[in-house]
Amino acid sequence: MAERDAGAADARASIDPSRITGLVLAGGRGSRMGGADKGLLDLHGLSLAGHALRRLSPQVGALLISANRHLDEYARLGARVLPDAQPQAFAGPLAGIAAGLRACATPWLLCVPCDGPWLPPDLAQRLGQAALAAGRDAAIAVAGGRRQPVHALLRSDLLESLLEFLRGDGRKVEDWLRTVGFAEAVFEDPRAFDNINLPQQLEALRAPD
Repeated sequence: MAERDAGAADARASIDPSRITGLVLAGGRGSRMGGADKGLLDLHGLSLAGHALRRLSPQVGALLISANRHLDEYARLGARVLPDAQPQAFAGPLAGIAAGLRACATPWLLCVPCDGPWLPPDLAQRLGQAALAAGRDAAIAVAGGRRQPVHALLRSDLLESLLEFLRGDGRKVEDWLRTVGFAEAVFEDPRAFDNINLPQQLEALRAPD
């Protein structure tokens, strides 16, 4: 594609936000949160999913939420809500990504988890630069020496590849991305990708200074 060729020639090339749809993954069981719907938990007057949407909104042209319960509450956050299409609910983040790819009306889909309220404001830009410079169909964030495969920018035409992986009982995001091939964008602050997994983490953040 011409866009890939341009990226290979210029490592600074990026993707216009209007060509990216943002997807907040909020379809998990919340087992480490005692079964709570993690994306709807409150942090400083806004749900965790709301924090993720607020961070994503300036970086993309459209927004989606992957969720499997409390769909009306998620819809009130102002984005289209997508339940998993897999036979079993809570089939993992790849099921949510598949729903996002199926609904995506732009060339690219940017996926993020609902429990990370500190997303970098240049996440889409830098992942786009990495994907174009490497001529790849996907890019993921790397921070603190660790890959963050759920923070991924994907071409929307990867749906069939993902469905084939799921039909083979694949479940791990990074395992699927290895079959596709991906670029990496290195971020200096690993805390930007910290997520809230435990009740005590959330309570610590809620506590007044």
